[in-house]
Amino acid sequence: MKKIKNALISVYNKDGLTELIKILNEQGVSIYSTGGTEDFIKSMSIPVLKVENLTGYPSILSGRVKTLHPKVFGGILSRRHVIEDKKELQQYDIPEFDLVIVDLYPFEATVQSGASADDIIEKIDIGGISLIRAAAKNFKDVAIISSKDDYDYFLDIIKETNGCTTEHQRKNLALKAFNISSHYDTSIFNYFNANTEHSTQLAFKQSILKASVLRYGENPHQKGTFFGNFDEMFEKHNGKELSYNNLVDIDSAIALIEEFTTPTFAIIKHTNACGVASRATLSEAWDEALACDPVSAFGGVIVCNKKLDIETASKINQLFFEVLIAPGYELNALTVLCQKKNRIILTQKPIQLSNKQFKTLLNGVVEQEKDSTIENEEQMQPVTIIKPTSKEFNDLFFANKIVKHTKSNTIVLVKNTQLVASGVGQTSRIDALQQAITKAKTFGFDLNGAVMASDAFFPFPDCVNIAAQVGITAILQPGGSIKDQDSINEANKHQIAMVFTGIRHFKH
Repeated sequence: MKKIKNALISVYNKDGLTELIKILNEQGVSIYSTGGTEDFIKSMSIPVLKVENLTGYPSILSGRVKTLHPKVFGGILSRRHVIEDKKELQQYDIPEFDLVIVDLYPFEATVQSGASADDIIEKIDIGGISLIRAAAKNFKDVAIISSKDDYDYFLDIIKETNGCTTEHQRKNLALKAFNISSHYDTSIFNYFNANTEHSTQLAFKQSILKASVLRYGENPHQKGTFFGNFDEMFEKHNGKELSYNNLVDIDSAIALIEEFTTPTFAIIKHTNACGVASRATLSEAWDEALACDPVSAFGGVIVCNKKLDIETASKINQLFFEVLIAPGYELNALTVLCQKKNRIILTQKPIQLSNKQFKTLLNGVVEQEKDSTIENEEQMQPVTIIKPTSKEFNDLFFANKIVKHTKSNTIVLVKNTQLVASGVGQTSRIDALQQAITKAKTFGFDLNGAVMASDAFFPFPDCVNIAAQVGITAILQPGGSIKDQDSINEANKHQIAMVFTGIRHFKH
């Protein structure tokens, strides 16, 4: 146990500090402070010692230098069990600091606020980060409080022990401190790296302070943790705790629904769409999306892009589903949907999601930009004698959005802005097409007049031939095969329109 005799307190955010200072004062702790924190403590009529009286130097350079001095860092870093350290403290009249309470300038918040570059640079903390690291390094003798989030925890400790801390407690606080300091440095690095004019430093540095332990990972025998602030992105109205698989499907659902502006519903199962439709009303869109594959829709993740009304909610209420996501709900709609306690009902908040994707591979990480490209009619270059009609162009555009968010190899069949069927994650494009055709027929869809989209080129004309046999009238593909002309000739032979986009949409 170590008794706290001297404390250094210098914080940017004073929220929640009052009770802690009162308790420290009641326990006879001498408090040293600087600037605004010193004024704050004085306003409480509590004695406070000026750091500048200890160092013999005032705060200089508009507050850039206040605590960077041997009399401060010596008192923090001195080893209590080392006789030479004690002698030097006595020689230079340096007090031993047993407690340091410091937070950091709000660098991330300043960046997010859109502040000027000069303002952002001024929020790079120097003294604070140095004090945190010094106190955390010397955790065997010093307690470090590096965030207001730890005030209550620390208060409980010193109230119970009358101002003493154990080495275990100090080490735990040091762990928290190094977590904060490493996160802070990562934020600064990523700011500079993203704003470098000519080149970037290739280094993978990510830090997320918020984490949630999941019930389990992809399967019950796997552990799982979500690192991120889910509440920042969604408001949860109802339902059980989110699972690893829920989160993966929600991510896929949001990525897909963001492609659409007209009233649209999508139903996701194992990250792939089993139903998508756009209509004049949300209620009609739901009917058509569910009709795509009502069997797979069971237990799926549902997402729409308009405020959910009571009529549509009543229809959805008849289906067993895991998660429902909407940008808003009519009050009565929310009441209906929350009748079953395990359903997860979410409102998507209007927050910009990151454009970066990461994946762990081979004891490393691959990073890429999200596939944010989608080709419109201008990028769909007709390569056949027959050109797509405006209706076919519209359906091809719709189909390509779904292709982009479906596991490769994939074929997507669409008719009247409704997903008719898709072939998902197949090892050959022929298998993907055959799977899609079989599913479409299973649910009674007439493929005459439907369109087909592929995530990659056709190396052979076989898929075009199969499509012709079931009545497909227009095909979208990226092109790029050395045998492109064979597919074009096959399409001409069957009077099918074909467009090349020049953009591949693999999703592995």
